[in-house]
Amino acid sequence: MSKRHEAKYKIDRRLGQNIWGRPKSPVNRREYGPGQHGQRRKGKPSDFGTQLRAKQKLKGYYGSISEKQFRRYYAEAIRLKGDSGENLIGLLERRLDAVIYRAKFVATVFAARQFVNHGHITVNGKRVNIASYQVKPGDVIAIKESSRQLAIVIEAAQLAERDVPDYIDADHTKSTATYTRTPTLTDVPYAVQMEPNLVIEFYSR
Repeated sequence: MSKRHEAKYKIDRRLGQNIWGRPKSPVNRREYGPGQHGQRRKGKPSDFGTQLRAKQKLKGYYGSISEKQFRRYYAEAIRLKGDSGENLIGLLERRLDAVIYRAKFVATVFAARQFVNHGHITVNGKRVNIASYQVKPGDVIAIKESSRQLAIVIEAAQLAERDVPDYIDADHTKSTATYTRTPTLTDVPYAVQMEPNLVIEFYSR
């Protein structure tokens, strides 16, 4: 297990927000950050600090994506036509692990990455084991038949803490999901406010 997986709840505590809306988040019990200096009074953040925090929050939400990969998403977002912040969200939501998470095939985005990497997922009938694979509208994502009775899958489908968004048509009886369209920022059911415009500003400095 990677250090990012082991430290997933530290992301919540460091940011002071329950970014996935999970009931077991330590923020529900302790709103201060981790470590011996976590309770120190914090001053008003600078513009740079505000932008950095927005970037860390968005990166963390999608499973603590590496800085190199996240920069590539930024570069692609500003290359595309339209609002760069909206483009960035669209690219992140098109990640295969994000679609698996949104479809409630597994409980967390960290589990979704591992689930894809272990070869449990097909896209349009072909096995795909790359979590960052970019799904396109109309693509049909499915859990391999031999993996559909795994406890992690059955438990995730019954989670009451979140719903499947309307840009994904999920059928849990068949363990399939169709990615119908690329969402805008307001379509994405984030548990906390995300500010992709600040992320764009951070990288545009």
